[in-house]
Amino acid sequence: MHIRDWPETERPREKLLARGPGSLSDAELLALFLGSGIAGSDAVASARALLAGQGGLRRLLDRDAKALTRLRGIGPARACLLAAALELGQRHLAAQLERGEALGDPACAGRYFAQRLRGQPHEVFAVLYLDTRHRALGFEELFRGGIDGAEVHPRVLVQRALAHGAAAAIIGHNHPSGSPEPSAADRAVTARIKQALALVDVRLLDHFVIGDGPPTSMAQRGLV
Repeated sequence: MHIRDWPETERPREKLLARGPGSLSDAELLALFLGSGIAGSDAVASARALLAGQGGLRRLLDRDAKALTRLRGIGPARACLLAAALELGQRHLAAQLERGEALGDPACAGRYFAQRLRGQPHEVFAVLYLDTRHRALGFEELFRGGIDGAEVHPRVLVQRALAHGAAAAIIGHNHPSGSPEPSAADRAVTARIKQALALVDVRLLDHFVIGDGPPTSMAQRGLV
């Protein structure tokens, strides 16, 4: 059965308009970009097959545009649409942080770290610098490591915070393994960074660990 023959309330476009994009499954969202199915399948069935074949949405969209073009059913036009959608999402989050407004929703910072760091093949440690009103001053990827971790130097972080004139900072790093759980090393380095920043009157507000699923806020766990 073609999607146009489905009940109107179950068609992805109509469902999105009526209930919002959050009501759609990963396959339904992907189907909107595919537009049509492959090999006699509708777009949603084709999207499900793509997700199953690639190990889920994250692994599919971690591919760059050229790699996406090599997947059956995507091709150059659809690959460009998907890559452009991801870039728009990243720029939208960046604009929320860079437009000079105070960071009222800490989860926004977590989503931004996730967009910037998720999918990296190696561990990356980054910092978001904030002013006294918690407005973003800048974002930097400070340290990169091998598959097992990045060596973090609190002294360098302090120097960069002073260079930005920051009054506060949020830090984050990714776990290429996909686990968002803070390790013992993560807890130790967080304590060292917090102590080092406090010496120059810069507050550490949070440390986000990026893996599969939502970012883990160490502040929410009482670890900052």
